[in-house]
Amino acid sequence: MTDTVLSMTDVDKSFRRTKVLDACSFDVQRGSITALVGSNGAGKSTLMSLAVGLLMPDRGSISVLGHAVGQQGIAPGLSYLAQHKPLYARFTVAETLRFGRATNTQWDDAYATALVDAAGVPKSTRIKSLSPGHRTRVALALALGRRPEVLLLDEPLADLDPVARRAVAQTLMRDAAENGTTIVMSSHVLAELADVADQLMLLQGGRIQLSGSLDELTAEHYVLSGTGDPSTVVGVGTVISEELGTGGTTVVVRGVRPQHTTGWQIDSATLDDVVLAHLSAGSGS
Repeated sequence: MTDTVLSMTDVDKSFRRTKVLDACSFDVQRGSITALVGSNGAGKSTLMSLAVGLLMPDRGSISVLGHAVGQQGIAPGLSYLAQHKPLYARFTVAETLRFGRATNTQWDDAYATALVDAAGVPKSTRIKSLSPGHRTRVALALALGRRPEVLLLDEPLADLDPVARRAVAQTLMRDAAENGTTIVMSSHVLAELADVADQLMLLQGGRIQLSGSLDELTAEHYVLSGTGDPSTVVGVGTVISEELGTGGTTVVVRGVRPQHTTGWQIDSATLDDVVLAHLSAGSGS
């Protein structure tokens, strides 16, 4: 029996005449770390804002931890870190942690403080004086200090250097493993997502076009490269994308990987291969 903690069913959302989500549906299972990927403007931030209740859908239903999402405030058990990392600029880090303690009925002050200390952020420094990376670490400490069951992160790695990205990734994986926190995170940094996430949702054309386990999705795809006729691979799967380069043609295929195809080199697909192929297919390029 599955344990769905976040779901959307046939959700539409438009801004003026632009439809951003179109009958968008998905389920997120408890304890998973889901990578939400898509092109710029695909609607990832809109999707998260709807899940939190900052926006209301034009049509369809949204559920978090078994409760319908409304405009009565963020759902209990849910925490959200927006892309712009909203914090009070004039607060010091210590005052920011005190604010978290004062405004959350369920708050783990020791945990939030430990996360800030581990990042080496001085508590006497005002938020406006922090580097983008340190600002992100403080915002993440606030989000995790709520001890959420479900955590939504919109581009959490964007402002971090490689060392900080690894530290944040380890924090998220440890939180999910030790506390069972369900995490949905959007990012353009596919390499980091492959290290952190175990599930993938690809948003394109207003809908989730691809979803499932990262391991299963990459195993379902393979890459052919060579100078042969691409039509010869149709019988062993579905061609997702085809790219002509100086050294020949590269084809990403979804299907059973053949043992041998004359004129083609067969390679395993990476997460980058899968995501970029489906995004290219969806854009018509």
